[in-house]
Amino acid sequence: MAGKKFGRLLVVQRAGSNPANGNVRWLCQCECGNKVVVDGYSLRCGQTKSCGCLKREISKQSSKCNPAFQKNVGKATNLVNKDGISFTSSKFTKRNKSGVIGVSYDKQSDSWYAHLMIDYKYVLSKTFKHFEDAVAARREAEKKYYGKKLDN
Repeated sequence: MAGKKFGRLLVVQRAGSNPANGNVRWLCQCECGNKVVVDGYSLRCGQTKSCGCLKREISKQSSKCNPAFQKNVGKATNLVNKDGISFTSSKFTKRNKSGVIGVSYDKQSDSWYAHLMIDYKYVLSKTFKHFEDAVAARREAEKKYYGKKLDN
């Protein structure tokens, strides 16, 4: 594969294998100058085409064509609700698998992680062996910093 080009990436040399699936990984040089290690399957199927610069360029162009987005650029008030609580700390996302905002499971450490961010700083970032303990810690932090429990 060395010398082959996939999108913006030129394969330089083999870089070991992916322990998760056994696929060969390759060191690639992007047209923008960055180097990145990529799974061979991702290269061949077209899933990875650059170091990430392509996605950034597309996003930048898309945002320029979106008047609603441009109108709100730089307004930090759009990131919090009427109580000043960050939307990322108070809303479910489709990635949430625990059913509780601010509580997630880490497979590598086989533990539950409770977190809460206030003013872009973590005021709670702790791991627990049991789900119930992580939920209790998150609820306690909500009471302490918000004065109430969030609805979730």
